[in-house]
Amino acid sequence: MADAAYRFVNAVGRTALRGLRVDVRWTGAEHVPRTGPVLLAATHVAFPDFLFVERAAVTRGRLVRFLTRHDVWEVPGAGWWMDRMGHVPVDRRVPAHAYVRARALLCRGEAVCGFPEAGISYSYTVRPLMRGLVALARETGVPLVPVGVWGTQRFLSVGDPAPPPDWSRGRRVDLAFGRPLAVAPDDDLTARTHDLGHALTGLLEGLQLLPHHRPEPGVPAVWHPHHLGGDAPTRQRAVHLDEVPFAAVRPSWGPDLDAYDVPAATTPPGPPAG
Repeated sequence: MADAAYRFVNAVGRTALRGLRVDVRWTGAEHVPRTGPVLLAATHVAFPDFLFVERAAVTRGRLVRFLTRHDVWEVPGAGWWMDRMGHVPVDRRVPAHAYVRARALLCRGEAVCGFPEAGISYSYTVRPLMRGLVALARETGVPLVPVGVWGTQRFLSVGDPAPPPDWSRGRRVDLAFGRPLAVAPDDDLTARTHDLGHALTGLLEGLQLLPHHRPEPGVPAVWHPHHLGGDAPTRQRAVHLDEVPFAAVRPSWGPDLDAYDVPAATTPPGPPAG
């Protein structure tokens, strides 16, 4: 039932993308194995990011089970579909529940994807990361594949101000799947989370620097990162906008690291497995 529901939703999604003529391209998909467990860690720049990660993964024969904000299940009708597709609700107040569910999926050989930033980055840089995905990789021995996503922020995202939704036909979306990170049983979770942050930043900035994603000179671009010539909030501004979980690892990656010398907006602490 789960796979039948998932394939139906995928078919609907592909039809919608064709209708909008969204040009979705990706590199590195060979890092997603066709069989066996794999853990994906994706950047988060827009609400529909998961649609495009799955769009690429399905070409490898994978139906990805996503770790998703629990309040999606509160949308009328959405919870039924989310359950049947095998996605996992994440409640920041009790993240251990999602961790256990994700571990069980990996033990069954599934492909699982999470967003370690635990929210959309207002600055469109990789914000503080949770250790949970690295912990899953360490406990299960499953490869951890970093994924950069860019272009989706033009559809529906956050910002200060938020970019106006742009459903123009022919919009380009790019993804980059990086080399898997192997996390050994005795690895330090914080150190390996820093490695993940650097990997995600490299992938994301590589996409942001593609010529077709750069803003035109003199044209305001609240959908592009400030340090690369756009008008999105700087990291200094974003630390007051991002609601970052208390247990997140402070960045050693990306621009303007001194932004994290000031108190950031935080959500209440939960169990460290988040």
